Amino acid sequence: MSTSTQIQLPEYLQEDILLNPERRVFPSFDLSKLLSTVFDPIQGSRICVLIDFNEPENLIKDFAFLTQEGFQVQKNAHKYFYQGLANGVMAELEMSGGEMFAYRCTHGSNLDLADEVWNTEGQQLSLDQDIYPNYDLILCISTFSATAPLTAKCRQFGFRGATLHGLNDIILNSGLAVDYNDVSADAERIRRALTKADSMEIDFELEDGRILTAWLGLDRQEAQKSHGLCHGKKPDVANLPAGEVYFVPTDAKGQFPMKYEDGTLGLLEVNNRCIISSSLIEGDQATIDAHNARLKDDPMTGTLGELGFGTQVLPVSGADIQDEKVLGTCHLATGRDDHLGGDILPSMFKKHENSTHDDILFAPHKTPNFNIREVRMQRGDQQEVVIENFRPSAYVMDALAGGR
Repeated sequence: MSTSTQIQLPEYLQEDILLNPERRVFPSFDLSKLLSTVFDPIQGSRICVLIDFNEPENLIKDFAFLTQEGFQVQKNAHKYFYQGLANGVMAELEMSGGEMFAYRCTHGSNLDLADEVWNTEGQQLSLDQDIYPNYDLILCISTFSATAPLTAKCRQFGFRGATLHGLNDIILNSGLAVDYNDVSADAERIRRALTKADSMEIDFELEDGRILTAWLGLDRQEAQKSHGLCHGKKPDVANLPAGEVYFVPTDAKGQFPMKYEDGTLGLLEVNNRCIISSSLIEGDQATIDAHNARLKDDPMTGTLGELGFGTQVLPVSGADIQDEKVLGTCHLATGRDDHLGGDILPSMFKKHENSTHDDILFAPHKTPNFNIREVRMQRGDQQEVVIENFRPSAYVMDALAGGR
């Protein structure tokens, strides 16, 4: 990287911070700044907070969950958002409402929500009849992501909103403490550098020296960005923390590794945009067998619906919602992609509970037993390296420096 490029980059994109993102200094979390930056205009808006439980009818009444162990995401929602709104932010931003409601936990990423919802008095209401039509801004702070279903509902009912699943203290003090005008600007610079690519090719290096390569056809589509700004009156849902450039693959083939929740490492075979099978690299064969059985029973669960690249310099939070936004990481996702403009709909799956959108994150902390050796973009006659060894390439850093 040239000295002139380094001078143009802000402090948080300097070499030392890129190598040690935990050293980045963030301002204190400021709910008023976050909401006014993300949602503009905001004055006159009616706002509410949605959270989730297995037993919402019992736990939301009189805020019963506050006296019980666990429920850290929901307690953060209450402390930093519900109370923050009530204790001055709502008045400062000239908003109204501020109510909190609870729906039944979906137990799956981006599964459609049941319509039943409960208020803090324990009264059962309807999302479609009582919530979506009556609020301008809806903040969903939940266990599992609700971005896909709320994106569909906002288009139907006209609200704006944000999804913040897995909210923890690290996210509050880093990924939600940033200036989203800067996040949006950086995401746009990287988006322009990658947009209209013909394809991306990812080389994965295993510990035994093997190289697996996955090729993803992108058909020169316009790259999209998750940048955190939800301006204007157009219905939209921001996914926070934001900071991502993504594509909906039109084709895919090759191989890539996947680390399962129990630590098992599998080798996935991909053809015609779908994961065909998994084989064991290390770990528990039963985990591999269970995945293969699911692919056989409902092949749509193996369809690749997203390729994403992080655009922010953030510390590892332990929650993929933030960690997939880290510059130098990339992720694939299987399942529904209708919220991204794709063609994979919940109705295409054999069972409702299969119609998830599940991210597969490739990052040093998440997948230490293999390396992203290189990601290459092909755009006409132009070939550019995008990621090298979990680091943004010179091409990406030059893009970030452009226009500053």
